[in-house]
This record gives sequence, structure tokens and C-alpha cells, in this order.
Amino acid sequence: MENLYSMLMPAVAIGVGATLVMDLWAFMLSRLFAIKGLDYALVGRWIGHLCKGQLTHQGIGHSKSISGEGVIGWCMHYLIGIVFALALLLGVGKPWLTEPSLLIALVFGLITCVFPFFIMQPCFGAGIAASKLPEPNKARVKSMAAHLIFGFGLFLSSFIYVSLL
Repeated sequence: MENLYSMLMPAVAIGVGATLVMDLWAFMLSRLFAIKGLDYALVGRWIGHLCKGQLTHQGIGHSKSISGEGVIGWCMHYLIGIVFALALLLGVGKPWLTEPSLLIALVFGLITCVFPFFIMQPCFGAGIAASKLPEPNKARVKSMAAHLIFGFGLFLSSFIYVSLL
């Protein structure tokens, strides 16, 4: 338990930083190439319906809106980033905080694709790994790229965190 508490502050800083890197990447793709990213209001909508007992949807975009879904979705997005950072730190231990590894961060970023592929997308009505979408491979590549960027963000944020200590 002591190890968990000692990792909370670094996990918050690194998780927020990595999520911010991921969001800056999505913003750049949107502005430069008109590649649309995930609408985090849909995450908020899913959470809102989940709190009412509904786990899955035929299509989350067609489900009833939830009050404050945008704020809920963005907060959840950053909370998930923090939880992923905490999982990484607990998995690799304190040495990560003195010598972050790019390879480990990128591999971990790819591993986090398990969550959109097998939880979010099926619950949103898109099927396992976006299999029900018109262009599933495009959606898969976008998810994998976003999570690789998140992994890079974990490395970069860890490097900055270590430098500031």
C-alpha cells in the first residue's frame, strides 16, 4: 500500500502529461489532416448511462444525451490516463522515475489498446476492435496510433517529471 501512495503524485503528473500529448496529437491531426478523433462527450454519455445500469449501446451516438456528458467524458479521459500511468509505475517500479524507457512506454501504450478494442468499442456498439464500423481497420489504426502517442507521452512526461525533481 505504501508503494501505491508513493506513486500517486508521479502518476497524476505523468498521466495528465501523457494524456495531454495524446490530445495535442489529436488536435494536430484534426487541424492539419481533418482526421477526426474520439468525441469524449460520448465517453461521458456512456458513463452516464452506465451509472443508470446500461453497459452496452447499439450505437452510442444515437443514445440519449446525458447532462454534462462533455465534462464527464473529458474528466474520465484524463482520469483513465492517470490510472494507466499508475499501472505502468506500479508494474515497472520506482526505477522508471529515474530512468524512463521509451521502448517500455511505447509497448505499454500499445497494450492499453486492449481497453478501447475490447471494452469501449463493443460497449459503444462498434463491436470488438471496431468490427461493426464501416472502416474497421482505419479505426483500429487510429486507436493504435493514439495509444502509441500516449505511450510516447508517458515517456516524455516521465522524463520531464524526473528533470524537475
